[in-house]
Amino acid sequence: MRTPAPRERVIDLRSDTVTRPTPGMRRAMAEAEVGDDVYGEDPTVRALEDEVAGHFGREAAVLTPSGIMATQVLLRALTRPGDEVVCESDAHVVAYEAGAAAINAQVQFRTVDGDRGRLDADRVRAALRPATFPYTTLGAISAEETTNRGGGAVHGLDRLRSLRALADERGVPFHGDGARLWNALIASGEDPAEVGASFTAFSVCLSKGLGAPVGSLAIGDAEVIEVARAWRRRFGGAMRQAGVLAAAGRYALEHHVDRLADDHANARSIADTIAEAWPEALDPATVATNIVYVDTGAVSAAQVVATLAEQGVALGAMGDHLLRLVTHLDVDAQACRDAAHLLVAAMAPPA
Repeated sequence: MRTPAPRERVIDLRSDTVTRPTPGMRRAMAEAEVGDDVYGEDPTVRALEDEVAGHFGREAAVLTPSGIMATQVLLRALTRPGDEVVCESDAHVVAYEAGAAAINAQVQFRTVDGDRGRLDADRVRAALRPATFPYTTLGAISAEETTNRGGGAVHGLDRLRSLRALADERGVPFHGDGARLWNALIASGEDPAEVGASFTAFSVCLSKGLGAPVGSLAIGDAEVIEVARAWRRRFGGAMRQAGVLAAAGRYALEHHVDRLADDHANARSIADTIAEAWPEALDPATVATNIVYVDTGAVSAAQVVATLAEQGVALGAMGDHLLRLVTHLDVDAQACRDAAHLLVAAMAPPA
């Protein structure tokens, strides 16, 4: 479907990736002290990497241009070509990375159905192949926090520790795709260092809920991150004066983490409004963070998207009768209320 022409005011709920740098973030970028990061001489990049690694109680981190690259360099560092990585059936690494892992890390996936995208250790254990020839070798277990296709559901520390224990039992790494890990931490109130310790290595994103224009970090023990840094180079992700990007990330960490609670409240408000009118469309109790999935019932999702586009609201169709709305720092509470009421009206079946 064609993207509608820009309007004076668009309430864009397609994704939290659409955010734009705030004025304060732009100033921080313009004023950033920089150097050549390939030589390890960019002080702002080094400060960001140290800050994020320390926040999660880990030894090291490496800045990458994107979340997919962070995931790919970690999978390549943690596994060997031909290995099998176990993950949830709708995990981002399976559904949305254009087969990157098959090309870059040269691994295959064994997928397990989860609970709103969340893995369960017992179910994963039951799916594991025997650790004998000629079965495919288990290379890693991977979990996404929060779950994109699962509606922003949070694994939480207990599940993550159970999965780590299973990985340790099989002698393989436990990888975390932490694209929205900041949202999970705000929703759960759990200790970042304890959550960070549950993974062998993991990534976090700066360009979703935190609102930076670019960047993710791969985090773990120094030895693993040094290997990941080498693969970043091989994948074309090494950057020079990247401090202008790291400065945006540092600003986001200082100013935009705690405010994720506002996004969660706005998502729940949208869900409550829709469920009040159309109870069969969703269960508001499942909205834990900033993602809302809506069943459009008798009306097609494409029709609802088109109708709201004419009214200045951008949504994402995720199926014939399924919508996704994602709240973020560029949509305030009033905008979310307005979008919810317009959506309720658009879901009314033709008379």
